[in-house]
Amino acid sequence: MPRNTPETATHPLHVSLVAIPDAVVSTLTGIFDVMNAFALLPSPGHAQSAPPFRVEIVGLWPGPLELASGVPVMVQRGIAGIETTDIVIVPSVLLGSDGWQKGRHPELVDWLGAMHRRGALLCSACSGIFLLAETGLFDGVDATVHFGYAQAFHTVFPKVTIHPERVLVVSGEREELITSGASMTWHDLALYLIARHAGATAAQAIAKYFALQWHQDGLAPYIVFEGRNDHGDVAIQAAQEWIATHFSVANPLEEMVRRAGLAERTFKRRFTGATGLSPIVYVQRLRIEDAKRRLERTEVPIDEISWQVGYEDPAFFRRLFKRVTGLTPGSYRRRFMIPDYARPPRRE
Repeated sequence: MPRNTPETATHPLHVSLVAIPDAVVSTLTGIFDVMNAFALLPSPGHAQSAPPFRVEIVGLWPGPLELASGVPVMVQRGIAGIETTDIVIVPSVLLGSDGWQKGRHPELVDWLGAMHRRGALLCSACSGIFLLAETGLFDGVDATVHFGYAQAFHTVFPKVTIHPERVLVVSGEREELITSGASMTWHDLALYLIARHAGATAAQAIAKYFALQWHQDGLAPYIVFEGRNDHGDVAIQAAQEWIATHFSVANPLEEMVRRAGLAERTFKRRFTGATGLSPIVYVQRLRIEDAKRRLERTEVPIDEISWQVGYEDPAFFRRLFKRVTGLTPGSYRRRFMIPDYARPPRRE
């Protein structure tokens, strides 16, 4: 499918925004309003004589549909009446306690495959990739998903290569398989599609109008580290339980080895096999996670936080923090600390 640019556009691209009962209303309606802003707003900074997109909420049947939060939306067209479309977007879906059950939407999955064969871009926001992955088109392809659903997704779709730390992944021979990561990265997806088909200036204008932000630092700063503990190795699990509250001690690896009663090489091999991380990297992740909480919730100087979590060399701590989170400690604090205007007034 050729890119629709301000110079070559002759008619609006048709955008099919897929609604299923599992969908999250905020993502669906947010994408609808942003992509449809050219038709809704008086002048969002574009020079086209006609809006570049025609956005419709589509589903199995037209009519009201109750979404995951209990809020109904109006499905404007049933997929049976859509023979071609330019862009398909599956918004976030909410997984229940039993996870994603394949095979519940066979008609939609068949339709998605047909639209792809006829040239459509297939896009997902956050966890919408669960539905798209049922087509098999993402097998062996790079994609992203909400980091909180990464393990659940890998369990159901092991052939898809996922990068939960990435904001946006564009794959496929025609760059037609597009996935965005956690939650509000649908902003990046919408802005990417606008920039790709209406131009950078239009995307910048829409970003300013809606106060949208590109997540240019990636999603690593948002990911909360939780070590794997479902491996069944009792000795390693005991070491994990101890280090969870003693990560700041000097020489933590030596103490873990001693407590496990194993040879050091054996301990390292079993620990890495069970958790997916070497013992020293595991300790580093625990220390950085604790440092993140201290940066978010206190005004303690960064050098002192370095010492509190187990590092005597503040320069090393700063380098490690940047490598793990993608941000310096100071930038992380500015990003996540509650701003002054949102804090309750102090009582005298």
